[in-house]
Amino acid sequence: MSETINVAEAYERGRTQFMGIELQVAPGALVPRPETELLGRTAVEALRRARLPSPRIVDMCCGAGNLACAIALNIPDARVWASDLTDGCVELARRNAASQGAESRITVLQGDLFEALAGLQLEQTIDMIVCNPPYISESRLKGDRASLLTDEPREAFAAGPYGLSIHMRVTKDAPRYLRPGGLLLFEVGRGQDRQVATLLERNDAYEIVSVVLDDAGAGRVVTAYAKG
Repeated sequence: MSETINVAEAYERGRTQFMGIELQVAPGALVPRPETELLGRTAVEALRRARLPSPRIVDMCCGAGNLACAIALNIPDARVWASDLTDGCVELARRNAASQGAESRITVLQGDLFEALAGLQLEQTIDMIVCNPPYISESRLKGDRASLLTDEPREAFAAGPYGLSIHMRVTKDAPRYLRPGGLLLFEVGRGQDRQVATLLERNDAYEIVSVVLDDAGAGRVVTAYAKG
């Protein structure tokens, strides 16, 4: 989540590109960022390596549905459940899934993180959870990153006093849904990779914690497998 694109122009056009896919954008949902393609590519590559029949994926904090759509289009037999808290994100993600012809394989749900999945009997069946959560601290949103709130909703950025509140909640609850050997992937802000990796390493439900670097050498994706 950075200012590498012109958000106002993207909203004016009503569209943006993500992993070669044209997606709709609208006020009320974060405009997908180019740096999030690293998370998308890492997820797709892991699924291709695994060669799972009909893999089951959860896109937590789905926003515009960009990751859900990218995964569904790159992994044609994937089944994706996408979740977000706000009306704007859920409505936009549903429109994007439909526009890509993937609405039969992408179910967009509304709720507070995993509460959106309640009653679906997905526990211990999910092969992968991808999550691009809010990761900016409240103090920075009042300071050097205040400009982010000019065009986009606070919910897309705010993540408690340290910028890690959603990472912490997802880390705690994801093992309920991941099958043994299932993979959790997070996007993290610059400088947060070690903190999130440590968070996962200290949780006995995970193993093989890894950090994926971007082209500038910064750790921007952290992954971990659910223990068998």
